[in-house]
Amino acid sequence: MPEDDAVEKVLADERALEDRRKLVIDDLLRQKADAIKAFDEKLAKLGYKSQGGRPSRSHHKQVAPSDAKGKPKA
Repeated sequence: MPEDDAVEKVLADERALEDRRKLVIDDLLRQKADAIKAFDEKLAKLGYKSQGGRPSRSHHKQVAPSDAKGKPKA
């Protein structure tokens, strides 16, 4: 049956393309991780220190919780 062979060939090609796609994506993600690691190392050499999980500073003023509820408006 030639039709079955054609279907199998198409399915095999599709599987091969999907496998190749996964390999390319994995390679790109690895390259990205390596680039980020190299960049972080360069920053460390320059003396940059990360904030260590602290929230970044903001120019927006924060209202203290005690001020928000404790003082009634006149």
